[in-house]
Amino acid sequence: MELAERIRAGSQVSLARGLTLVESRSDAATELLAEIWKDSGRAHVVGITGPAGSGKSTLVSVMAQEYVARGKRVAILAVDPSSAYSGGAILGDRIRMTELAGRDDVYIRSMASRGATGGLSRAVLDGIVLLDAAGFDVVILETVGVGQAEVDIISVAHTVLVISVPGLGDEIQAIKAGLIEIADVHVVNKADRPGADLTVRQLRESLRLTPRAPHQWNVPILKAAAATGEGVPELLDTAAEHQAWMARGDGLGEVERRNAATRIRWAAEALVADKLRSGHGGFDDAVEALIAREDEPREAAARLLTAMAVDPADINGRRTS
Repeated sequence: MELAERIRAGSQVSLARGLTLVESRSDAATELLAEIWKDSGRAHVVGITGPAGSGKSTLVSVMAQEYVARGKRVAILAVDPSSAYSGGAILGDRIRMTELAGRDDVYIRSMASRGATGGLSRAVLDGIVLLDAAGFDVVILETVGVGQAEVDIISVAHTVLVISVPGLGDEIQAIKAGLIEIADVHVVNKADRPGADLTVRQLRESLRLTPRAPHQWNVPILKAAAATGEGVPELLDTAAEHQAWMARGDGLGEVERRNAATRIRWAAEALVADKLRSGHGGFDDAVEALIAREDEPREAAARLLTAMAVDPADINGRRTS
């Protein structure tokens, strides 16, 4: 496939086209992903999440600059809120990262959350595959900071950074947002503000009360000031240490298994949905039985799935990604 070859060769124009395809959920995206899947699996995926106003975008920009200074090729995938009119990304993150634009070793893309649980859409997972196959060493995934439990990021990122900041009226935003357990590294950003030390202490106390399995990664709490770059080199060092720790055990394999399981579930759901949309013979009968109160939804669905018996051969040509 010519598009896949150009993406492997590092063409940012082709990469942009491929990312547009996966956002559109087209059949061409399915073909592209099937072709390029074997070339992924090498990039370090760093997820960054936290409440709105915590300075995530500024921190991501400074982190990318530091990675580039260390000789790394960096891709930034920013999950923006969806536009109420077009459904597309608002692109605020790319506007704030203009100083990184135009470089061959940095690629920035915004994707719309489209209301997906946890701020992630399926297109994001597929987008990471393309960025990985394009040869980027690090993929930084910044999720929507809306105070929700963005636990979907666990299925994607190898290293998860949860950002907190003093002065937002609540010193333990990560705890209230349900993010305390998913962090591999806690970062108190804007640490030059009053209250930073208090935020660190509260996070440390919360971590102390969180159950930990033997030999589990000891989650660090780092202070940073993205506006000045203070603490960012140490943050990258810690992310690298976590990656090495994951590689020594089975951590990376566990992330890959979660990722693969998520993809298979989504693909199976897509196959079933396509089969239903194509007009399976028993579907209308099941609907009528439900209306007549002769059946209940779960049993009706179970019988329908058994009767459907999706043929694996149907996978070809269907949108399963």
